[in-house]
Amino acid sequence: MRVLVLGKATEQSESGELGSTEDFVAMGEFNEKLVEAGVVLAADGLQPSGKGKRVAFDGAGNATVIDGPFAETKELIAGFSIWEVASMDEAVEWVKRSPLRSGTVELRKILDADDFGAEFSAELAAAEDQARADVGAEK
Repeated sequence: MRVLVLGKATEQSESGELGSTEDFVAMGEFNEKLVEAGVVLAADGLQPSGKGKRVAFDGAGNATVIDGPFAETKELIAGFSIWEVASMDEAVEWVKRSPLRSGTVELRKILDADDFGAEFSAELAAAEDQARADVGAEK
């Protein structure tokens, strides 16, 4: 199962403070363990929301662009990873081993064909698999 791991923003991350040398070393060691275990598929940090934008749609398809920063820090994301794990419980156990001492990490299962039921036909699943393979081949 693929899981999206969302590191929630803090006042520190929103101010642009990226952490101490010790923080970087500890997170680097943790990330190396994830890589060695074959868990991590992708991971990156994000710039503060002040450098971001949101695009909001009004129901009729009209778009409004909203410049950051965004007010509600607890709803913002500071970084993400995509992990391949056997279960959500395994993902939780990995997060508990992280060097984080404050903040929040949200875990969300990434949808796959089995989540959609009969409406997601074999043909649609095959087309989705091919699209993913094409994207991977372009890199």
